[in-house]
Amino acid sequence: MHITKNSVVSFHYTLNDADGKLLDTSAGRDAFAYIQGHQMIVPGLERQLEGRQAGDKVMAVVPASEGYGELDPSLVHKVPMDRFGGQTVEPGMQFQAGTSEHGEMGVFTVISVEDGIVALNGNHPLAGVTLHFNVEITGVRAATEEELAHGHVHGEGGHHH
Repeated sequence: MHITKNSVVSFHYTLNDADGKLLDTSAGRDAFAYIQGHQMIVPGLERQLEGRQAGDKVMAVVPASEGYGELDPSLVHKVPMDRFGGQTVEPGMQFQAGTSEHGEMGVFTVISVEDGIVALNGNHPLAGVTLHFNVEITGVRAATEEELAHGHVHGEGGHHH
């Protein structure tokens, strides 16, 4: 069976950046499962898995624009240290903050602290990164009506209650 829209696809993967640094892997866990065509994985990977079948090994290189997006410089903010109410602030720490007048919460990562000014990056940590996926497809089947209605995979590698 080939991967088409509404296929449930299970796969093992490793994800590296362009320098070969390991970003994520399913090793030691259940295979990852998703429904094709439902924006559950980054668009560039979904596109490259279309038409494949169980047993296929796929090396997918996904540009940032088809992954987690390009870096948006407007999401980098500099704020005075005193806004943090005396707590310790170090690069790599993450804070939730409102990102818009609608009060939506976003996660900001501290990228630098100098001279009492904290630089916060509200981009996804993998924004601007070319993603190198090494995928081994372990299963392809049709999604059930229930899975399509709920918008996620049930059972192994999927959604557990």
